[in-house]
Amino acid sequence: MEKERFKIIPSVYLMLIKDDKILLSRRYNTGFHDGEYSFPSGHLEGNENFKQALVREIKEETSIELDPAEAKLIHVMNRREPNEERVDFFFTVEKWQGEPKIMEPEKCDDLSWFPLDNLPDNLIPYIKKAINSFLKNKFYQPNSL
Repeated sequence: MEKERFKIIPSVYLMLIKDDKILLSRRYNTGFHDGEYSFPSGHLEGNENFKQALVREIKEETSIELDPAEAKLIHVMNRREPNEERVDFFFTVEKWQGEPKIMEPEKCDDLSWFPLDNLPDNLIPYIKKAINSFLKNKFYQPNSL
């Protein structure tokens, strides 16, 4: 009998920074860290690369449009959840089109800019680690592995 291969879930996140502020979205009604802030993000759907997934997810969640050529990978994190393992890819861009707005109110109840030196207390812990790692120019974070 053939052994089943290990599976890991890939996710993409946008760390959008403007005027020393960072864009965060508060999760709502998702069953995962509801009431806590994260980045606009999502999962690969198959037959797309990481930048394509990022562009698609960010448009779906915030209405802003990104040029995949502008997306810069700034941090990678291995993360263990209770029943799965994930690998998270954090990107940033310097330019985008449109103003961020909530496009999925059934999953997000706030989308706001926060000063980098005054982040909300209800930030998802691994998101806080990603921000701190980025600010320290640390590219890889093993998190809880």
